[in-house]
Amino acid sequence: MADDEIQPQIVTEATGSKTERIEEVAKIASVCTACDLSKTRTRVVFGEGNPEAPLMLIGEGPGQNEDATGRPFVGRSGVLLDECLRENGITRKHVYLCNVVRCRACVFEGGRLKNRPPTPTESEACSQWLNQTIEIVKPKVILCLGAPSASAIIHKGFKMTKERGQWFESKFAKYAMAAWHPAYILRLEGEAYEAARRALVEDIAAARQKVIEAKKEPEMTLF
Repeated sequence: MADDEIQPQIVTEATGSKTERIEEVAKIASVCTACDLSKTRTRVVFGEGNPEAPLMLIGEGPGQNEDATGRPFVGRSGVLLDECLRENGITRKHVYLCNVVRCRACVFEGGRLKNRPPTPTESEACSQWLNQTIEIVKPKVILCLGAPSASAIIHKGFKMTKERGQWFESKFAKYAMAAWHPAYILRLEGEAYEAARRALVEDIAAARQKVIEAKKEPEMTLF
């Protein structure tokens, strides 16, 4: 079998509903071998939620629970994210969730696999899926969860301590902002945990409000 028969092909045709197009791209991505993460993954974690949603949440990459289930943001971090969404009257049906990298990055250490940050090469190899997802969904607002996501969506070298909660214009969406990643919040304790959790709830609220404002803006046309 020739290489071009097994390598995933980028979908460019804007046909069908957003749901159908997302499903088509996800099917192709499920057999992606563009980087070595394909050798260790259990499942490709493409995304979840409503492709028609004006708000997209983007994290860094799947972990052990996500790799096992094929769903983004599950386990403890997913529970926390769902709680913070619910406090804003939002469920996964109101947003689209995905990650910059769609396969778990891990290393064998101490007799078991442990999560690790994706390499720049891995992130670049996966960028075709991120780009296509955003192109299909066309979110009005993107909320980046964590610095790696913000560095990919907003600007390189994003500094969470200085730039979290600020609005930026991105090539991917007119409005983009970064919030703490739920996994980071779960590593904190006491007042630090409470403050970071409260900040995530507030940032989701800000993103929700920005969606409301963006919907009222006139659509730009060529004529």
